[in-house]
Amino acid sequence: QVRIVESGGGLAQPGGSLRLSCVASGSVFSITNMAWHRRAPGKSRELVALVTESGTTEYLDSVKGRFTISMDADKKTAALQMNSLKPEDTALYFCSVRASDALSPYWGQGTQVTVSS
Repeated sequence: QVRIVESGGGLAQPGGSLRLSCVASGSVFSITNMAWHRRAPGKSRELVALVTESGTTEYLDSVKGRFTISMDADKKTAALQMNSLKPEDTALYFCSVRASDALSPYWGQGTQVTVSS
């Protein structure tokens, strides 16, 4: 059984920072990419950042220059450093893990990020 656990969410002021962490455990091997997604109230889920096993990254345009994703495939962990937070970053943030031997990605339950003064 695979378990994906996110942590690090919370309340931040505009301009502040938070660091989200994602840990995968269980029968997940040969990770090909890990990603962060978010779903704001009343909106659909969107991909925020993704990192591949080779280190290639991609970001949602609105977070470029503010967010940084990193991954340690051996430790099965990923992080999302979020700086210069804005109220529009408020959302439930999810981690996904894609492995070469799995038909679909694994998902965590999410961690809430609220940016407000």
